[in-house]
Amino acid sequence: MTRAGLLSSNLRDVKSLARVLVCGLVLLNVSVAGGKSYLSKKGHLGRALRSMARVYLAYGDYAKAQPLAEQALTLARTKNASNPELCLCLIDLAYVYDKQCRLSEAEQMCKLGLRLQEKIYYEEHPHIAYTLRILSSIYQGQGRYQDAQSVLERAMAIMQKFHLPDEQHDRIMAPFHVDIAKLLVAQGNFQDAEAYYQQALALTNNGFGPNHLYTAEVLGSVARLYTLRGRYVEAEPLINRALVIQEKVYGPGHHLLAPAWMTMARICQARKDYAEAEKLLQRALLVVQDKLGSGHPLTGKILTFLGELYIANGKYTDAERVCQEAVKVLESSLGPDNDRTAMAFNNLARLYIHQEKYPEAQDLCLRALNTLDGILDRNHPNVKEVLATMAQLHQKAGNVLKVAKSQQTEKISAPAQVTHESIAKATE
Repeated sequence: MTRAGLLSSNLRDVKSLARVLVCGLVLLNVSVAGGKSYLSKKGHLGRALRSMARVYLAYGDYAKAQPLAEQALTLARTKNASNPELCLCLIDLAYVYDKQCRLSEAEQMCKLGLRLQEKIYYEEHPHIAYTLRILSSIYQGQGRYQDAQSVLERAMAIMQKFHLPDEQHDRIMAPFHVDIAKLLVAQGNFQDAEAYYQQALALTNNGFGPNHLYTAEVLGSVARLYTLRGRYVEAEPLINRALVIQEKVYGPGHHLLAPAWMTMARICQARKDYAEAEKLLQRALLVVQDKLGSGHPLTGKILTFLGELYIANGKYTDAERVCQEAVKVLESSLGPDNDRTAMAFNNLARLYIHQEKYPEAQDLCLRALNTLDGILDRNHPNVKEVLATMAQLHQKAGNVLKVAKSQQTEKISAPAQVTHESIAKATE
């Protein structure tokens, strides 16, 4: 199962389709002669459950997809389903868990499915490439970017051998280019990411059409990249175009619109329209908390953005509340050693500098730097951002931190000591 596959059908009436499938599942499961249901007798119940789960997945309703996918896997295991069917159940459940950011469980399911696929199919079968895409997504969520790159390169190599240019080529290959671009963005390689996104846009326009939902998703990703590069004027028409397409499919208040609202908020913040930026982020926060939960990493990411906005706008009381909540959510959901958690530490450190809580700010900066040192290259924009925060801290704090710094010297790890050299250069 691929993300593009989920999005390729028209989702405008997906809720109605879900209701129809539920009703059909209930009716077909009515007991017949011998006390067995029709679906159980024919061995179709597991496939029906998987189909239902995929409908909910397509609409971003992961909580409803989860029990259906889990039931399908249980049936496949207890009813001695064929190996291909068991593979699909394992991989579908891995996809659900990935979307819920239950990453350890997702990795376990995905690797089980992958090992089984490798026994069933030949080594370079395209089904394996699709599973590797899911595994790469899981690794990215865990901050394991080198592992994500390795499996994604293997997936791309398989697909390039299997799919020669034909009428289906663009539609099939576009998602692989998008995945590589997203990984490059996470690694801070914005220039190469843009090149892959431009290829992906050409492929999606040809393969899916300019008004397709998947094309809108790619447009939104490119717009986000442009905001990261400070190219807000170029980003705005892209995100507006993406949002129009997405709203036609999902409706105006759906939680899958949250990433687009976050990008729009970045654009508003850049032009100092803080009120509109806050409105967009609060809207995103409300729907994501309602649908995915207050402890989901996306909730933490929105809170992080909101904290940045409040700091920029001088609303330090509000900033402290949301920055602390962002740290709490991301530490709980992703762990303290994740790069997204590190950036939440950095946000809170910036706030503490404004509040003249210098020792607290220094502690958070060091935690962020030590985390990022094990995940990202030292030229990564996030590392530079934390170094800039540390430089600002030392410029403002002056001699206040000297005593605290000398007390911590013996406790600082080698990576942190190297970072201090970079800080010294930044403050010159």
